[in-house]
Amino acid sequence: MSELIKKQVTDAKALMDKAIAHADSELTKIRAGKANPAMLDDITIDYYGTATPLSQVGSVNTPDARTIVVQPWEKNLLPLIEKAIKEANLGVNPQNDGIIIRINVPPLTEERRRDLVKKAKAEAETGKVAVRNIRKDANEKIKKLKTEGVSEDEIKVGEAEVQKLTDAYIIKVDQLSEAKEKDIMTV
Repeated sequence: MSELIKKQVTDAKALMDKAIAHADSELTKIRAGKANPAMLDDITIDYYGTATPLSQVGSVNTPDARTIVVQPWEKNLLPLIEKAIKEANLGVNPQNDGIIIRINVPPLTEERRRDLVKKAKAEAETGKVAVRNIRKDANEKIKKLKTEGVSEDEIKVGEAEVQKLTDAYIIKVDQLSEAKEKDIMTV
């Protein structure tokens, strides 16, 4: 296989790694009935005029399986954090005791579990689409190498390598999705 094709395959692999990492992080954000600090990753508060992630203005911990505790580094941020959590529409109700914010994560109903499984499958499908788009782009780049003197056979070998990578990464996305589904449906 020519160096040009090897480079395209390597680039495609790196992009697919990023797509898998992104799909994994999106699946992690879907709550499975257990308290997880990642549930609050997308929440930002107005910290002196700047939208700042919650994790940068306080510590976020899970003392037990059903509770998340947010302890801000400045007490005057408590009402802002409480408001941001409520507005994030996570289905939780933050309790402000003047020192920390405690979030009790309620157990999921069967209907809510099914909704979360649908959401997890949608995220997994988004990950698969990203991997397929990377395959398409890599194959187009490999086909363009014909103008640089790369033979038909080498182009076919390169496309086959990219397809092997695609198949492997689609399986990885499926495994992440199945694990998340099992996690959600476990009572």
